[in-house]
Amino acid sequence: MKFSTFHLFHRFPGQSVQEVYDHHAELIELAEELGFHGARVAEHHFRDYGTVPSGLAFLAHMAGRTERLRLGTGIVVLPLYDPVHVAEQAAMVDVLSGGRLDLGVGRGYQSYEFDGFGVDLSQARARFDEALETVLALWGGEPVRREGAFSSVAPALDEGVALVPLPLQSPHPPVHVAAVSPETVERYAARGLPILADPAAPFSRVARAAEAWRSTAAAHGHDPDTAELVVGRSVYVAPSAGQAREDLERFEASFDRTRIFNERSAPLDRRTGEVAQGFEYWQNRYMKGAEVGTDDRWERLEVVGDPDRVVGQVRMLQEMGFGHLLCDFGSTRRMPLEEMKKVLKFFAAEVMPAFA
Repeated sequence: MKFSTFHLFHRFPGQSVQEVYDHHAELIELAEELGFHGARVAEHHFRDYGTVPSGLAFLAHMAGRTERLRLGTGIVVLPLYDPVHVAEQAAMVDVLSGGRLDLGVGRGYQSYEFDGFGVDLSQARARFDEALETVLALWGGEPVRREGAFSSVAPALDEGVALVPLPLQSPHPPVHVAAVSPETVERYAARGLPILADPAAPFSRVARAAEAWRSTAAAHGHDPDTAELVVGRSVYVAPSAGQAREDLERFEASFDRTRIFNERSAPLDRRTGEVAQGFEYWQNRYMKGAEVGTDDRWERLEVVGDPDRVVGQVRMLQEMGFGHLLCDFGSTRRMPLEEMKKVLKFFAAEVMPAFA
Protein backbone atom coordinates (compact mmCIF):
# COMPACT_ATOMS: atom_id res chain seq x y z
CA MET A 1 0.00 0.00 0.00
CA LYS A 2 1.23 3.45 -0.93
CA PHE A 3 0.40 6.50 1.17
CA SER A 4 0.04 10.07 -0.04
CA THR A 5 -1.22 13.21 1.64
CA PHE A 6 -4.21 15.16 0.32
CA HIS A 7 -4.52 18.94 0.54
CA LEU A 8 -7.82 20.77 0.05
CA PHE A 9 -6.46 24.22 1.05
CA HIS A 10 -9.67 25.11 2.88
CA ARG A 11 -9.43 28.60 4.37
CA PHE A 12 -10.81 28.90 7.87
CA PRO A 13 -12.10 32.23 9.24
CA GLY A 14 -9.28 34.62 10.05
CA GLN A 15 -6.72 32.96 7.77
CA SER A 16 -5.12 34.61 4.77
CA VAL A 17 -4.66 32.65 1.56
CA GLN A 18 -0.89 33.04 1.98
CA GLU A 19 -1.13 31.40 5.41
CA VAL A 20 -3.10 28.50 3.91
CA TYR A 21 -0.49 28.01 1.18
CA ASP A 22 2.44 28.18 3.61
CA HIS A 23 0.76 25.72 5.98
CA HIS A 24 0.30 23.07 3.30
CA ALA A 25 3.66 23.63 1.64
CA GLU A 26 5.36 22.83 4.95
CA LEU A 27 3.24 19.71 5.39
CA ILE A 28 4.13 18.53 1.88
CA GLU A 29 7.83 19.00 2.62
CA LEU A 30 7.37 17.03 5.85
CA ALA A 31 5.57 14.25 3.96
CA GLU A 32 8.68 13.76 1.86
CA GLU A 33 10.88 13.62 4.96
CA LEU A 34 8.58 11.02 6.53
CA GLY A 35 8.64 8.71 3.54
CA PHE A 36 5.18 9.27 2.11
CA HIS A 37 4.81 8.23 -1.54
CA GLY A 38 3.31 11.52 -2.69
CA ALA A 39 1.09 14.54 -2.13
CA ARG A 40 -2.01 15.56 -4.08
CA VAL A 41 -3.57 18.98 -4.23
CA ALA A 42 -7.19 19.89 -4.89
CA GLU A 43 -8.44 22.52 -7.32
CA HIS A 44 -11.37 24.79 -6.47
CA HIS A 45 -12.59 28.18 -7.56
CA PHE A 46 -14.19 31.34 -6.17
CA ARG A 47 -14.58 30.29 -2.51
CA ASP A 48 -12.84 29.44 0.74
CA TYR A 49 -13.88 25.79 0.18
CA GLY A 50 -10.47 25.43 -1.46
CA THR A 51 -8.13 28.29 -2.32
CA VAL A 52 -5.91 26.74 -5.01
CA PRO A 53 -7.43 27.46 -8.45
CA SER A 54 -4.55 25.72 -10.24
CA GLY A 55 -3.15 22.55 -8.76
CA LEU A 56 -0.54 22.32 -11.50
CA ALA A 57 0.77 25.80 -10.65
CA PHE A 58 1.11 24.84 -6.99
CA LEU A 59 2.85 21.59 -7.91
CA ALA A 60 5.33 23.52 -10.07
CA HIS A 61 6.18 25.48 -6.93
CA MET A 62 6.53 22.29 -4.86
CA ALA A 63 8.72 20.69 -7.53
CA GLY A 64 11.42 23.10 -6.44
CA ARG A 65 10.90 22.38 -2.74
CA THR A 66 10.95 18.57 -2.92
CA GLU A 67 13.20 15.94 -4.50
CA ARG A 68 11.56 12.51 -4.29
CA LEU A 69 7.87 12.97 -3.46
CA ARG A 70 5.35 12.20 -6.20
CA LEU A 71 3.35 15.36 -6.97
CA GLY A 72 -0.27 14.87 -7.95
CA THR A 73 -3.47 16.68 -8.74
CA GLY A 74 -6.60 15.67 -6.94
CA ILE A 75 -8.08 16.72 -9.35
CA VAL A 76 -7.86 18.87 -12.49
CA VAL A 77 -11.47 19.66 -13.46
CA LEU A 78 -11.02 19.11 -17.19
CA PRO A 79 -14.37 20.54 -18.42
CA LEU A 80 -13.32 24.00 -17.20
CA TYR A 81 -10.19 24.13 -19.40
CA ASP A 82 -8.86 24.18 -22.90
CA PRO A 83 -7.27 20.70 -22.87
CA VAL A 84 -4.25 21.89 -24.86
CA HIS A 85 -3.27 24.12 -21.96
CA VAL A 86 -3.70 21.23 -19.51
CA ALA A 87 -1.51 18.96 -21.66
CA GLU A 88 1.19 21.64 -21.91
CA GLN A 89 1.18 22.64 -18.25
CA ALA A 90 1.11 19.08 -16.95
CA ALA A 91 4.01 18.14 -19.25
CA MET A 92 5.96 21.14 -17.99
CA VAL A 93 5.38 20.16 -14.33
CA ASP A 94 6.51 16.63 -15.14
CA VAL A 95 9.74 17.99 -16.63
CA LEU A 96 10.35 20.46 -13.79
CA SER A 97 9.83 17.75 -11.19
CA GLY A 98 12.09 15.23 -12.87
CA GLY A 99 9.20 12.97 -13.86
CA ARG A 100 7.23 13.00 -10.60
CA LEU A 101 3.78 14.10 -11.77
CA ASP A 102 0.63 12.03 -11.17
CA LEU A 103 -2.36 13.51 -12.98
CA GLY A 104 -5.71 13.08 -11.30
CA VAL A 105 -8.56 14.29 -13.49
CA GLY A 106 -12.32 14.47 -13.21
CA ARG A 107 -15.42 16.06 -14.60
CA GLY A 108 -16.06 18.12 -11.44
CA TYR A 109 -19.41 18.54 -9.77
CA GLN A 110 -19.67 21.93 -8.06
CA SER A 111 -22.38 23.99 -9.73
CA TYR A 112 -21.05 27.30 -8.42
CA GLU A 113 -17.69 26.76 -10.09
CA PHE A 114 -19.23 25.77 -13.42
CA ASP A 115 -21.57 28.76 -13.30
CA GLY A 116 -18.59 31.02 -12.58
CA PHE A 117 -16.89 29.83 -15.76
CA GLY A 118 -20.10 29.90 -17.77
CA VAL A 119 -19.94 26.15 -18.41
CA ASP A 120 -23.09 24.02 -18.40
CA LEU A 121 -22.70 21.37 -15.69
CA SER A 122 -24.89 18.96 -17.64
CA GLN A 123 -22.17 18.92 -20.32
CA ALA A 124 -19.45 17.97 -17.83
CA ARG A 125 -19.10 14.32 -18.85
CA ALA A 126 -19.00 15.02 -22.59
CA ARG A 127 -16.52 17.85 -22.09
CA PHE A 128 -14.38 15.66 -19.84
CA ASP A 129 -14.24 12.77 -22.29
CA GLU A 130 -13.29 15.04 -25.18
CA ALA A 131 -10.65 16.87 -23.14
CA LEU A 132 -9.06 13.66 -21.83
CA GLU A 133 -8.77 12.27 -25.35
CA THR A 134 -7.04 15.49 -26.44
CA VAL A 135 -4.57 15.48 -23.55
CA LEU A 136 -3.59 11.86 -24.14
CA ALA A 137 -3.29 12.42 -27.90
CA LEU A 138 -0.99 15.40 -27.42
CA TRP A 139 1.16 13.46 -24.96
CA GLY A 140 1.69 10.85 -27.66
CA GLY A 141 4.26 13.10 -29.31
CA GLU A 142 2.85 13.10 -32.83
CA PRO A 143 1.21 16.16 -34.43
CA VAL A 144 -2.46 16.47 -33.50
CA ARG A 145 -5.24 18.13 -35.43
CA ARG A 146 -8.84 17.69 -34.34
CA GLU A 147 -12.13 19.51 -34.12
CA GLY A 148 -14.32 18.63 -31.19
CA ALA A 149 -17.72 19.69 -29.95
CA PHE A 150 -16.21 21.87 -27.22
CA SER A 151 -12.59 22.55 -28.21
CA SER A 152 -10.25 22.17 -31.16
CA VAL A 153 -6.57 21.56 -31.78
CA ALA A 154 -5.00 23.35 -34.74
CA PRO A 155 -8.12 23.16 -36.95
CA ALA A 156 -6.55 25.58 -39.46
CA LEU A 157 -3.22 23.75 -39.68
CA ASP A 158 -3.21 20.75 -41.98
CA GLU A 159 -0.07 19.41 -40.30
CA GLY A 160 -1.46 19.82 -36.76
CA VAL A 161 0.70 20.72 -33.76
CA ALA A 162 3.08 18.67 -31.63
CA LEU A 163 3.40 19.37 -27.93
CA VAL A 164 6.51 21.07 -26.56
CA PRO A 165 7.60 20.02 -24.01
CA LEU A 166 6.48 16.43 -23.83
CA PRO A 167 6.19 14.76 -20.41
CA LEU A 168 9.37 13.24 -19.08
CA GLN A 169 7.63 10.00 -18.05
CA SER A 170 7.00 7.42 -20.73
CA PRO A 171 4.53 6.93 -22.24
CA HIS A 172 3.08 9.70 -20.04
CA PRO A 173 2.41 10.52 -16.36
CA PRO A 174 0.03 8.14 -14.56
CA VAL A 175 -3.59 9.21 -14.96
CA HIS A 176 -6.38 8.52 -12.47
CA VAL A 177 -10.04 9.41 -13.01
CA ALA A 178 -12.12 10.56 -10.05
CA ALA A 179 -15.05 8.14 -9.87
CA VAL A 180 -17.31 6.27 -7.49
CA SER A 181 -20.72 6.06 -9.20
CA PRO A 182 -21.23 2.75 -11.06
CA GLU A 183 -21.69 4.42 -14.45
CA THR A 184 -18.50 6.46 -14.18
CA VAL A 185 -16.41 3.61 -12.76
CA GLU A 186 -17.46 1.21 -15.51
CA ARG A 187 -17.05 3.83 -18.23
CA TYR A 188 -13.35 4.33 -17.51
CA ALA A 189 -12.62 0.77 -16.41
CA ALA A 190 -13.57 -0.27 -19.94
CA ARG A 191 -10.67 1.88 -21.14
CA GLY A 192 -8.31 0.59 -18.46
CA LEU A 193 -8.09 3.98 -16.75
CA PRO A 194 -7.71 3.49 -12.97
CA ILE A 195 -9.96 5.38 -10.57
CA LEU A 196 -9.51 7.70 -7.63
CA ALA A 197 -12.43 6.90 -5.30
CA ASP A 198 -14.28 9.68 -3.52
CA PRO A 199 -13.39 10.29 0.16
CA ALA A 200 -17.02 11.24 0.87
CA ALA A 201 -18.30 7.77 -0.11
CA PRO A 202 -18.58 5.16 2.67
CA PHE A 203 -16.46 2.01 2.75
CA SER A 204 -19.24 -0.12 1.27
CA ARG A 205 -19.56 2.14 -1.76
CA VAL A 206 -15.84 2.33 -2.53
CA ALA A 207 -15.67 -1.46 -2.17
CA ARG A 208 -18.35 -1.81 -4.85
CA ALA A 209 -16.51 0.72 -7.01
CA ALA A 210 -13.27 -1.28 -6.83
CA GLU A 211 -15.09 -4.53 -7.59
CA ALA A 212 -16.91 -2.97 -10.55
CA TRP A 213 -13.67 -1.49 -11.86
CA ARG A 214 -11.80 -4.79 -11.74
CA SER A 215 -14.57 -6.87 -13.32
CA THR A 216 -15.27 -4.33 -16.07
CA ALA A 217 -11.59 -3.82 -16.87
CA ALA A 218 -11.05 -7.57 -17.13
CA ALA A 219 -14.09 -7.96 -19.37
CA HIS A 220 -12.56 -5.44 -21.78
CA GLY A 221 -9.17 -7.11 -21.95
CA HIS A 222 -7.30 -5.10 -19.31
CA ASP A 223 -5.33 -6.84 -16.56
CA PRO A 224 -6.76 -5.37 -13.33
CA ASP A 225 -3.71 -6.51 -11.36
CA THR A 226 -1.49 -4.09 -13.27
CA ALA A 227 -3.56 -1.02 -12.32
CA GLU A 228 -3.21 0.99 -9.15
CA LEU A 229 -6.56 2.08 -7.74
CA VAL A 230 -6.50 5.07 -5.40
CA VAL A 231 -8.94 5.73 -2.57
CA GLY A 232 -9.24 8.95 -0.59
CA ARG A 233 -10.11 8.94 3.11
CA SER A 234 -10.09 11.29 6.06
CA VAL A 235 -7.40 9.83 8.30
CA TYR A 236 -6.60 10.29 11.99
CA VAL A 237 -4.63 8.06 14.32
CA ALA A 238 -4.15 8.59 18.07
CA PRO A 239 -2.35 6.58 20.77
CA SER A 240 -5.65 5.02 21.92
CA ALA A 241 -9.03 4.37 20.37
CA GLY A 242 -10.67 6.33 23.15
CA GLN A 243 -8.61 9.41 22.46
CA ALA A 244 -9.20 9.08 18.71
CA ARG A 245 -12.96 8.93 19.32
CA GLU A 246 -12.86 11.94 21.65
CA ASP A 247 -10.76 13.91 19.17
CA LEU A 248 -13.15 13.03 16.33
CA GLU A 249 -16.11 14.32 18.35
CA ARG A 250 -14.17 17.49 19.15
CA PHE A 251 -13.32 18.02 15.48
CA GLU A 252 -17.00 17.60 14.57
CA ALA A 253 -18.16 20.05 17.23
CA SER A 254 -15.73 22.71 16.03
CA PHE A 255 -16.57 22.55 12.31
CA ASP A 256 -19.76 23.35 10.44
CA ARG A 257 -19.91 20.67 7.73
CA THR A 258 -22.25 22.79 5.66
CA ARG A 259 -19.12 24.75 4.74
CA ILE A 260 -18.24 21.70 2.62
CA PHE A 261 -21.64 20.18 1.81
CA ASN A 262 -24.00 22.87 0.57
CA GLU A 263 -25.95 23.90 -2.51
CA ARG A 264 -22.99 25.75 -4.02
CA SER A 265 -20.92 22.58 -3.79
CA ALA A 266 -23.64 20.19 -4.92
CA PRO A 267 -24.05 19.10 -8.57
CA LEU A 268 -27.23 21.12 -9.08
CA ASP A 269 -28.63 22.70 -12.23
CA ARG A 270 -29.32 26.29 -11.16
CA ARG A 271 -32.10 26.55 -13.75
CA THR A 272 -34.14 23.74 -12.25
CA GLY A 273 -32.80 23.37 -8.73
CA GLU A 274 -32.51 19.63 -9.37
CA VAL A 275 -29.43 17.45 -9.75
CA ALA A 276 -27.79 18.20 -13.11
CA GLN A 277 -28.04 15.79 -16.03
CA GLY A 278 -25.39 13.12 -15.72
CA PHE A 279 -25.22 13.40 -11.92
CA GLU A 280 -28.38 11.42 -11.10
CA TYR A 281 -26.37 9.05 -8.93
CA TRP A 282 -25.95 11.89 -6.43
CA GLN A 283 -29.68 12.63 -6.14
CA ASN A 284 -30.48 12.73 -2.40
CA ARG A 285 -26.89 11.70 -1.61
CA TYR A 286 -24.57 14.69 -1.76
CA MET A 287 -26.30 17.03 0.69
CA LYS A 288 -26.54 14.25 3.27
CA GLY A 289 -22.80 14.64 3.77
CA ALA A 290 -23.55 17.61 6.02
CA GLU A 291 -25.63 15.36 8.30
CA VAL A 292 -23.09 12.58 8.86
CA GLY A 293 -22.50 12.12 12.58
CA THR A 294 -19.61 10.80 14.62
CA ASP A 295 -20.88 7.20 14.64
CA ASP A 296 -21.08 7.04 10.84
CA ARG A 297 -17.70 8.67 10.45
CA TRP A 298 -16.19 6.20 12.93
CA GLU A 299 -17.76 3.05 11.48
CA ARG A 300 -18.46 3.70 7.79
CA LEU A 301 -16.39 6.55 6.46
CA GLU A 302 -13.06 7.49 8.02
CA VAL A 303 -9.79 5.71 8.70
CA VAL A 304 -9.60 6.60 12.37
CA GLY A 305 -8.59 5.06 15.68
CA ASP A 306 -5.51 3.73 17.43
CA PRO A 307 -2.67 2.30 15.33
CA ASP A 308 -4.03 -1.27 15.38
CA ARG A 309 -7.49 -0.16 14.28
CA VAL A 310 -6.13 2.06 11.54
CA VAL A 311 -3.80 -0.66 10.24
CA GLY A 312 -6.82 -2.97 10.10
CA GLN A 313 -8.87 -0.42 8.16
CA VAL A 314 -6.05 0.13 5.69
CA ARG A 315 -5.74 -3.64 5.20
CA MET A 316 -9.49 -3.71 4.52
CA LEU A 317 -9.08 -1.12 1.77
CA GLN A 318 -6.16 -3.11 0.41
CA GLU A 319 -8.29 -6.25 0.30
CA MET A 320 -10.97 -4.32 -1.61
CA GLY A 321 -8.41 -3.80 -4.36
CA PHE A 322 -6.93 -0.40 -3.60
CA GLY A 323 -3.16 -0.02 -3.68
CA HIS A 324 -2.85 3.64 -2.77
CA LEU A 325 -4.42 5.55 0.13
CA LEU A 326 -4.82 9.29 -0.23
CA CYS A 327 -4.79 10.57 3.36
CA ASP A 328 -6.71 13.72 4.21
CA PHE A 329 -5.29 14.56 7.61
CA GLY A 330 -7.20 17.76 8.16
CA SER A 331 -9.37 19.44 5.53
CA THR A 332 -12.03 20.10 8.16
CA ARG A 333 -9.78 20.18 11.21
CA ARG A 334 -8.37 23.55 12.09
CA MET A 335 -5.19 22.47 13.79
CA PRO A 336 -2.00 24.48 14.40
CA LEU A 337 0.82 23.54 12.06
CA GLU A 338 2.96 21.92 14.75
CA GLU A 339 0.04 19.80 15.95
CA MET A 340 -0.70 18.69 12.39
CA LYS A 341 2.94 17.76 11.94
CA LYS A 342 2.65 15.51 14.99
CA VAL A 343 -0.36 13.77 13.42
CA LEU A 344 1.61 13.02 10.24
CA LYS A 345 4.67 11.88 12.19
CA PHE A 346 2.61 9.54 14.37
CA PHE A 347 0.90 7.98 11.33
CA ALA A 348 4.25 7.55 9.57
CA ALA A 349 5.79 5.90 12.64
CA GLU A 350 2.88 3.70 13.76
CA VAL A 351 0.97 2.76 10.60
CA MET A 352 3.16 2.96 7.50
CA PRO A 353 5.78 0.41 8.65
CA ALA A 354 3.06 -2.27 8.65
CA PHE A 355 2.89 -1.90 4.86
CA ALA A 356 6.58 -1.48 4.07
